[in-house]
Amino acid sequence: MNIQIENLANECVIIGLSGGVDSAVAALLLKQQGADVQALHMTNWNDEDGYCNAADDLQDAKKVCKKLSIPLHHVNFSKEYADLVFKDFLYEYKNGRTPNPDILCNREIKFGVFITYAKRLGAKYIATGHYADLNKNIDSTELIKPKDKNKDQTYFLHAVNEAALKQTLFPLCNLTKSEVRDIAKMNGLLNYDKKDSTGICFIGERPFREFLEKFLPAQPGAMIDNDGNIIGQHQGLMYYTIGQRQGLNIGGRKDSNNEPWYVLKKDLTTNTLTVVQGDHDDLYSRSLIVSNFSWIGSAEELILGTKTINCHGKVRYRQPDQACKAELLKDNKIKIVFDEPQRAITEGQAAVLYKNDRCLGGGSIDEVIK
Repeated sequence: MNIQIENLANECVIIGLSGGVDSAVAALLLKQQGADVQALHMTNWNDEDGYCNAADDLQDAKKVCKKLSIPLHHVNFSKEYADLVFKDFLYEYKNGRTPNPDILCNREIKFGVFITYAKRLGAKYIATGHYADLNKNIDSTELIKPKDKNKDQTYFLHAVNEAALKQTLFPLCNLTKSEVRDIAKMNGLLNYDKKDSTGICFIGERPFREFLEKFLPAQPGAMIDNDGNIIGQHQGLMYYTIGQRQGLNIGGRKDSNNEPWYVLKKDLTTNTLTVVQGDHDDLYSRSLIVSNFSWIGSAEELILGTKTINCHGKVRYRQPDQACKAELLKDNKIKIVFDEPQRAITEGQAAVLYKNDRCLGGGSIDEVIK
């Protein structure tokens, strides 16, 4: 949905302003469309150790608002984040899975409590600096890939409910990242060259293991090869993810070649970590089961009649779309069978389906079928 077709004149739009260049340019574009733009900066994590950039981001947001002459609201959603996102994050790691908290944060915070708060401020729409597009019809709202496929964030937005998307504007839908930075520079926004944020927001620059051990006790155990031979010790299953290569600390072995080792599986019952050497066949799978699948808009109608649909899917953000078939199972579960084997499919991560540029929805990977 091109933002220019929206009649935004004098309409109250509350934009989530992070302090980064994307949301800054989104605010600028909304104002150029005649909207009554107000900014809302969210603090979602109480950073006691100083690893996050929350204070700097707030200052950058203030500078943007001053430049654009728009009011800034600052709200602390850290309690809601702890209850709705972080608690699930810890639960998943404790149970041997590898979650993606950004997906839950979008659904529960950025397009959840944020909308409720924005409505109290009088918003007709909310807006964000996400790279995504929307196709709004009378009966449904579809989530569409943006112009900049390299920055496409629909993978992280697949769990946002349709009612929230219907009230949302994505002003950057028809822009590339380089175009966004150019617009920022031309309009005197001081954060035009600000580095993109990466990684999990509440961890910041600190080592992941250092952060996680503050909340979950580590339980070291045996590291074994695919034949059950003990070849080392792991520091705690929660610190490893399927396909991981770095940090295994496996020294040279006389009966082994020089190929690197990779994590194959985690067994909570025996507290063992299984690793394989080289690009092992066991790292690849074609099928998986997704639980709590969230369909976007009328996408579910595509599968209801035949119970199957040919489409494309991905099991991680940066992965190119892979041809697959999705089958509707009981209890809101979906079986996905890829045309080609996929490497290191990880339980707890999201599998997201697409039909051309339309995001159909997605869910948490519950089971990987070898």
